[in-house]
Amino acid sequence: MITTKACLFDLDGVIVDTAVYHFQAWRRLANELGFDFTEHQNEQLKGISRMESLDLILKWGNVTLSEEEKIEWATRKNAWYLELVQQMTPNEVLKGVPEFLRSLRANGIKIALGSASKNSRLILEKIKMIEFFDVIIDGNDLTRGKPDPQVFLLGAEATGCKPANCVVFEDALAGVQAGKAGGMKVIGVGDAKILHEADFVIKGFEEMTIERLF
Repeated sequence: MITTKACLFDLDGVIVDTAVYHFQAWRRLANELGFDFTEHQNEQLKGISRMESLDLILKWGNVTLSEEEKIEWATRKNAWYLELVQQMTPNEVLKGVPEFLRSLRANGIKIALGSASKNSRLILEKIKMIEFFDVIIDGNDLTRGKPDPQVFLLGAEATGCKPANCVVFEDALAGVQAGKAGGMKVIGVGDAKILHEADFVIKGFEEMTIERLF
């Protein structure tokens, strides 16, 4: 039996659901560029970086921008998103998460964040969860986005644990693929049909126990 020594968590959709704020900010960007942006399209942005998301949205809207203009719009979108994030509270932490993190801590299992978001620390502070994490790897540390395993390999290295002793929690297919590519066990959080490449899938952390890690 492989011993689990660290758990690595994505942020958006796993610890807290910020998708609604991303959606509002991306839709505002799309509208200002003259087209609309749907919730279905927003779902396709899960787990990928801000600039990759912008490229997809521009493609959907049939809009061409220079690299300089892309940076300007991405910066503007992030500012709108941060305005919304400032209003976040601990009530937005997904059900069962604090209890599960406490059980990991009580059992001596390291806790790491592995997120593409560059705003991870701010969000964790707003929802009063930052003290749970031994390691935070986010978009500021990365040169390659999911499904590349870089984020989780950096997280494993920072916890001092081998990939085989790490379990990843992900709500996006690209994240599941990243964890598997890194040689880790992956537990999907959400829709089993979408996250079918995970070792198994939970709907939420109310279903999760320490025993299921092994």
